[in-house]
Amino acid sequence: MDLTTARHAFVTGGASGLGLGIADALAARGLRITIADILPDLLDRVLAERADQFRCVLLDVRDREGWSRAKAEAELAFGPVDVLVNNAGIAPDGRPFADMNPESFDRVLGINLVGVANGVFAFAGAMRERGAGHIVNTASVGGLSMPGPGLGGYAVAKYGVVALSETAREELASYGVGVSVLCPDFVLTGLGQNTARIGGEMSMSGRTPPATDVTSADVGEAVVDGIERDAAYILTHRDSWPPIERRMRAIEEACRRV
Repeated sequence: MDLTTARHAFVTGGASGLGLGIADALAARGLRITIADILPDLLDRVLAERADQFRCVLLDVRDREGWSRAKAEAELAFGPVDVLVNNAGIAPDGRPFADMNPESFDRVLGINLVGVANGVFAFAGAMRERGAGHIVNTASVGGLSMPGPGLGGYAVAKYGVVALSETAREELASYGVGVSVLCPDFVLTGLGQNTARIGGEMSMSGRTPPATDVTSADVGEAVVDGIERDAAYILTHRDSWPPIERRMRAIEEACRRV
């Protein structure tokens, strides 16, 4: 998509972390930004720190009626949404499936997968009618390869986002609407703290976050580049390929055995 023709971006989970990095990168290209988030104090901070190019709306991405209201308010203020970034998500709870609280599983899928689908439900039809637009759905590198024990519910959601994005890309391409799936590896953000604030469970004892020099701003620039190239997949870390390749090789071997 030629971002010089775009005027309005709607970014969920946009008040901090990757979402804010993406919003800032799009704003730097001249787009007006609607940020949606579930944490009102973070929304207030964004509005206090940024100019009139930004507006904010309180939204729980699981709430479909809330999506309808947020879309109407956003488009009344800034016009049709040209770029939708379904970025809202929570961290894994760190428990193996055998020990996972089913309510935690439902929460992870409700926000990380169903919340993304709700964004597509809300905006894709109008983009198709206009024959223009781009959707970015945030998954994870853990949606392309097995992320490790204790991340199972999270991986289910992120694999689902990848599948949703691949399908929507095929369905919308002939109408001039692009779809990309963002698959970041670890980036230092406030995801864990924000997850706890909305009642999410976390049991990460014994786990040490990996070192990284990739920032939210870097991810924002990668997303802008991906939109402009109409990339199917947007990755953020150079070392993401080896575990993905192992998975692809295993699938290739299984296919050759048939």
